[in-house]
Amino acid sequence: MTIMAFQDLYPEDLSHCYGCGKNNPHGHQLKSYWDDDETIALFMPKPFHTAIPGFVYGGLIASLIDCHGTGSASAAAQRAFGSRDQLPPRFVTAALNIDFLAPTPMGVELELRGVIREIKPKKVVLDITLSANGVTCAKGHMVAVKMPESMMG
Repeated sequence: MTIMAFQDLYPEDLSHCYGCGKNNPHGHQLKSYWDDDETIALFMPKPFHTAIPGFVYGGLIASLIDCHGTGSASAAAQRAFGSRDQLPPRFVTAALNIDFLAPTPMGVELELRGVIREIKPKKVVLDITLSANGVTCAKGHMVAVKMPESMMG
């Protein structure tokens, strides 16, 4: 059995996000999964994600942390409050703080890890790290909230 990415479980009409939407051919197509009680995603930057030669653009880092965070929030809420036969709830970013700790090199796969700190039916607080070659390059702290009905078309 293949384990599906959190983002692949989103409803079709809510799968267009630039960072993680499976229906956005121009986006990052980020895929997040459970790794015990943490979440994990891997991403290989492309040459056009360059800030200066040899290093990743900070906006990409922020985008990856953002999308891994909302995907992790969705999966955590589903695990805590949902049933197996219903789609996971969609979450959006209410607050995001990122600390850039070290230059992020190009040419290596980036690893994102999420740790759930607080979980309620409509709000999830989590921390996310982004590492390259075992070096933590950025840390994010996120508050994600259940997507409001007004965004669900």
